[in-house]
Amino acid sequence: MPYAAALSAHPVPSQAVGEVVGQLLDSIGVEPDLLVLFAGVSHTGAMEDIVRAIDELLRPRVFVGCTASTVVGGDRELEDAPALSLWAARGVLASAHRLEVRQLDEGVAITGFPHASDLLDEAKAILVLADPFSFPVDHLLDGLREQSGVSLPVVGGLASAGRAPGGNRLVLDGTVLSSGAVAVLLGGPGVDTVVSQGCRPIGEPMIVTSGEGNLVHELAGQRALDRVQDILRSLTPEEVELARNGLHMGRVVDESKATFERGDFIVRNVLGGDPRVGAVAVGDEVQVGATVQLQVRDASTADEDLRALLRGRSASGALVFTCNGRGTQLFGMPDHDATVITDALGAPLAGMSCAGEIGPIGNRSFVHGFTASVALFHD
Repeated sequence: MPYAAALSAHPVPSQAVGEVVGQLLDSIGVEPDLLVLFAGVSHTGAMEDIVRAIDELLRPRVFVGCTASTVVGGDRELEDAPALSLWAARGVLASAHRLEVRQLDEGVAITGFPHASDLLDEAKAILVLADPFSFPVDHLLDGLREQSGVSLPVVGGLASAGRAPGGNRLVLDGTVLSSGAVAVLLGGPGVDTVVSQGCRPIGEPMIVTSGEGNLVHELAGQRALDRVQDILRSLTPEEVELARNGLHMGRVVDESKATFERGDFIVRNVLGGDPRVGAVAVGDEVQVGATVQLQVRDASTADEDLRALLRGRSASGALVFTCNGRGTQLFGMPDHDATVITDALGAPLAGMSCAGEIGPIGNRSFVHGFTASVALFHD
């Protein structure tokens, strides 16, 4: 098999390494082209020893990894528990790069990523693992497109093991880092992405006719707050309850479409409203002229959305980056996303919960919340 995955829940790092390495030696052997490691919080202090041992035993060509509050392996999600998950691939063209932030007078610059002219023609996607305290992923995504001319889809996530700067660990070819980001250029076999935001639209699409910063002042020529309240009054009691638990606004990514449906929106939180001026605050920069639609989210919708997006899809291997607000907290049961993806694909799966998930919507990549972002690898 060109892809393989292994999981250990052993609390002793050396024993956990022995278990995952043993599983991969049996299934894929030494010197894989790409090796990805996900480690639980309790293994953070032992990451140097863990990485050194895995590197010596498996001798991967490219080796990256990350620490997380929940580690995914196969159909299991080990939440706040000892866990090591390893995922390996053969036949994948991969090159890893350390990304860092440099402060300039006019702002920040991200260093370490090759220019578009230096990329291999076979490059299909970019995998990014980042520390949320030290690395501005939004800035990277904007810069790749606007400055470097790179239009490849980006998938990955922000480390979720640390609660303060220096608390996360990243892996780059045998070296353990506590800041910045790691980017892997992926080529060779096809790489597809599935981004399940777990929301469904309510009301009708509307045009932002006035706004500034993160404030929407007018929707379709009327005060934004009045428009939102009119929509809420038209909902069923069930939808009203969902809106009370969390109302969101989706912005259409591809305005060239004639009609919009789930999956066409980048979804952001509605933060509140100001009745004095009728404005609505959202967790995004407002774009006058953009098409938006209110959204609600719950466990049932998130389950339905993920299953629908995976229906009819296939893969030989997969990496999943799921929000640390999903899992048992959202679904009331363990292993939801891992089980749904494994049942749908039947492919070796590994991944983690994130403090922000990275994935493309339309022709652009974004940082998401409450999302399951999946990279699908093909032979």
